[in-house]
This record gives sequence, C-alpha cells and structure tokens, in this order.
Amino acid sequence: MDEKQIGTVDHFFGNISVSMIKLTDSLKVGDKIHIKGNTSDLTQDILSMQINRVPAQEAKAGDIISIKVDQKVRKDDAVYKVE
Repeated sequence: MDEKQIGTVDHFFGNISVSMIKLTDSLKVGDKIHIKGNTSDLTQDILSMQINRVPAQEAKAGDIISIKVDQKVRKDDAVYKVE
C-alpha cells in the first residue's frame, strides 16, 4: 500500500470523536486515510466529511475538513491517503 501525506490534524473534539484536518492535497468521500502520530495509528475510509459545517463530497488543498474518526487522534498527527 502506497501512502501520500495529504495533511495534518488541526484539532480533535473528543466528546464527539471528530477530527479537523488541514489538507495539503485533495481528498474525497470513499478515499482511505491513515492518521499516524507518536501515539496515534488509525486507518479508515472517509464515509462523509464537512467543510465549514457543510457536507462535502470532495475537498482541495488548503481546505480544513471535519471527519468522524474511530479513535483519538492528536494535533499535528500526519494524515496520509492510502493509494
């Protein structure tokens, strides 16, 4: 599995298990991501995302998206798209 870094975790809301991710490349619903940090290691599919609280099917570099995550992630964790 090839991976390409596409952003970093900007914020994590633990009470609702939502991560905000600042993108440096494009991402769309259906893609698989891998979030990796010092204590984080999570791979999951993007089932839905939001940009500024509005549902979106795809996002581009520079966007900050919100996605539901299966476990805790931390600020500055690297986000990779699994090819």
